[in-house]
Amino acid sequence: MTSAVRAVVPFVIALVIGGTVLLATGHNPVEFYQLLVREAFGGTDRIAATLSAATPLLFTGLATAIAFRAGVFNVGVEGGFVFGGLIAATVALHAGLLAGMVAGALAGVLVSALPGWLKARWNVDEVVTTLMFNFVVSGVTGWLVTTFLQAKGVANSATTLIPQGSWLPDLLPPYGLTAGVLVALALVLLYALWIKHSVLGYELRQTGLNPRFSAAQGIRVGRVIIVSMLVSGAIAGLGGAAHALGVVHRFVDGFSPGYGFTGIAVALLGRNSAVGVTLGAVLFGALASAGTTAQLFSDIPLDIVDVLSGTVMIFAVVRLWRQR
Repeated sequence: MTSAVRAVVPFVIALVIGGTVLLATGHNPVEFYQLLVREAFGGTDRIAATLSAATPLLFTGLATAIAFRAGVFNVGVEGGFVFGGLIAATVALHAGLLAGMVAGALAGVLVSALPGWLKARWNVDEVVTTLMFNFVVSGVTGWLVTTFLQAKGVANSATTLIPQGSWLPDLLPPYGLTAGVLVALALVLLYALWIKHSVLGYELRQTGLNPRFSAAQGIRVGRVIIVSMLVSGAIAGLGGAAHALGVVHRFVDGFSPGYGFTGIAVALLGRNSAVGVTLGAVLFGALASAGTTAQLFSDIPLDIVDVLSGTVMIFAVVRLWRQR
């Protein structure tokens, strides 16, 4: 099957299970799904809202997919996203948009560098190190904001509002869709070309399939692992920068509602391919944007949307392990 079809199958299964739940609770699943589609894609404003919700997931899904391609189960993208957002907001406040974006990417690299080196040098379990780094980053960012970067006159933990000249441009000003989506799509395209048509892309794929055989071929597996983690961190940090400079315009407490963890589901759903990651991000973005507004037009609780999202994740993982 193609990447697009493999990404859609878990989603279809989730719709069937969600429809069963809706029937059991006395609701019409067809009407509810039609409502979701209309709220996700029924007009320029709704499409813009869906793409806006999908933008951070494009970054985090791609960052996760790159590490997965090298056989590294990186669950620290959330930390890179958050730290990249804080550093980008702080730098852009004083040095402008471009400097903020670059600083955000470098912050993501900083978060992923040590776990990548530990994995390559001593084969330290990357799931543990990257997961723990999320907690470290959360504590460090909270301390930095409350101690040094807290905006005056703001009750919650937040940095100073970035000047409008340092914001990412709006593509559709009334609807909140920024140029961040173009950056994300450009990165996805570059990834598709890089992974298939470059030497390092070949080494990345081979290392992910069989690191021992790759080493026997002469591939420097440790170097590939470190590079994959650094690139993954850079993209995660860039995603945080795009979110800070394009949407929030500062760093605030609760900056990410788990974009990095949803990115894991996006990568698994998309089988680490460029097309699959794009489709997965749009699907989860549609659920996020449509689920909130659909509540206004029906008596169906938002929890049903969470059931759909969770079921998609479960079957994406089940199919992955079945492949392995």
